[in-house]
Amino acid sequence: MQLMKKRLRKSAWAKTFERSVAAMTRMATASGTRVLAKALKPAVARRVPPPGAGTWIPGVALGAMGARRFRLYRPPGVAPGERLPLMVMLHGCGQDANSFAASTRMNRVAMRERFLVLYPEQDRLANGQGCWNWFDTGSGRAFAEAALIMKAIDQVCLLHPVDRTQVAVAGLSAGASMAALLVTRHPGRFKAVVMHSGIPPGTAHSAMSALGAMHGHRATKPLAATPGAMQAHWPPLLVIHGDADHVVSPHNGQAAAQAWAQAAGARASAARSVRRGRRYPMSVTDFKCKGSTVATLVAVDRLAHAWSGGAANQPFSDGQGPDASRMAWAFAARQFRA
Repeated sequence: MQLMKKRLRKSAWAKTFERSVAAMTRMATASGTRVLAKALKPAVARRVPPPGAGTWIPGVALGAMGARRFRLYRPPGVAPGERLPLMVMLHGCGQDANSFAASTRMNRVAMRERFLVLYPEQDRLANGQGCWNWFDTGSGRAFAEAALIMKAIDQVCLLHPVDRTQVAVAGLSAGASMAALLVTRHPGRFKAVVMHSGIPPGTAHSAMSALGAMHGHRATKPLAATPGAMQAHWPPLLVIHGDADHVVSPHNGQAAAQAWAQAAGARASAARSVRRGRRYPMSVTDFKCKGSTVATLVAVDRLAHAWSGGAANQPFSDGQGPDASRMAWAFAARQFRA
């Protein structure tokens, strides 16, 4: 009888132990699943196409200095033999192709206006924060990255229905600075360049000098272009910069527009105030030479370091600003028509 009781107690204890272990296993599994899901979330987000119609095409550009991934947005209904303009979009620090497309919503503009959008993507092994190394001209790394971006452009022009005579480039922050660097090295390849909250070329040559340039403490060197060459080969520049930007000083936006204007011998027109609905107001200054606009400076009131008019739920994006994506396309389209 005593042996039977011991066996029953042991059996009850064993069942309790088994239930406890099972419960702990379920909790550990659930916790591990949550941790794994959290860890994988950025990678999954990079693979999920932005919302909307059209095709989101992955690609890789290869060059002597390595490789860079890119994404291409192709609007729906491209007819056989049709050639479309191309907008190249260079993201800022802490972003990638997917998040930049979601923030700027440039694909929606492309679907409506019918153009292709290329989003080159910086490798985190090349820069831990995902910044383009536009400033590292001393070591040549900036020029190597610019060459890889050009490889991506060439590949897209070869494999997709791109009108090579209608290519523009735009960028945010470090992407804006890289966009300007691209144009200084290949001015004849682009019809328009858009710098949003960036630093002009010739302002920094290393990480330390870039830090000073961000705070507006460094002078910008003149562009290596004569007025004749500037007007014949260099694309016009659109600068968009927030007056409340405490990451990249608004002084850099003014310096970029002035560098373009001085190289072309252009003069500033009277600034005009513009406000659309309840969005932040902006001051617009055109720099013209012989009736042609060489550069346009858009200073946005109350805008910090963020894409103006972007998706409100995205980082580095301010939905209350004037729509920078529409401004960028309208500016580029004017140059295409000209």
